[in-house]
Amino acid sequence: MEKAEEGKVLSAAEAAEFNEFRRARRETELLFTLSRLVIDASRRETDEAALRRACEEAGKFNASGVLVSPINVVAARRQLKRSGQRICCLVGGTGESLMIIKKQEAKRALRQGAKEVRLVLCYSKLTGGGYSYLKREVRRVRRCAKKGTLVVSLEDHSLGEEEIALGVRAAVAGRADAVCVRGETALVLRAVKEGGSKLGVEVSGVENAEQLRLLVKAGAVRATTGKGEQIAEELYAALDSR
Repeated sequence: MEKAEEGKVLSAAEAAEFNEFRRARRETELLFTLSRLVIDASRRETDEAALRRACEEAGKFNASGVLVSPINVVAARRQLKRSGQRICCLVGGTGESLMIIKKQEAKRALRQGAKEVRLVLCYSKLTGGGYSYLKREVRRVRRCAKKGTLVVSLEDHSLGEEEIALGVRAAVAGRADAVCVRGETALVLRAVKEGGSKLGVEVSGVENAEQLRLLVKAGAVRATTGKGEQIAEELYAALDSR
């Protein structure tokens, strides 16, 4: 016998059915969590084999997309043709490129099949308080992106909360769709506070399922990771242990 609710005792058959319902619901939640992932294939050491593995991983778990550098957009499009995951292209290099270069990178990536652009803002303006420049940079790339999704990258490891807050305000003013910060709860909370309901907050560098759970709880809507396989294994292991 098992209690489903206060004061109600289930028969063995009812208990089995109820447990199966709970497991199905947890599995649905697990699959939804995996669909929040963006598989990271943007590192400069990403070769053809690594890109193929990332795309296969994204398809296997029905991840939201794959993050690539501009040079790999076409190759990723070929790899993802059947699975249908989105291509997210990281543009702007170190952040110190001229606006016109960032605009051209964004345009080209979207023409080649990317559905999202992740813009690296000018680092020196972020650390120097150059709000007007940052707002203008976001706005100009926004115009180029048109119907594509624009995510502003605030992931640099040397950026503190104040620089990230400045970047979030520029992203809101420039009409970006989201910002992406490092996978730290404090940074997510600060970005959510600054952005309000006007843009989504994403995270990068997620290493495991527990970190992902905490960041989603803090307000993150998506997570970029190079550990998709490990996170999936941890999520399924937790499901089976219940």
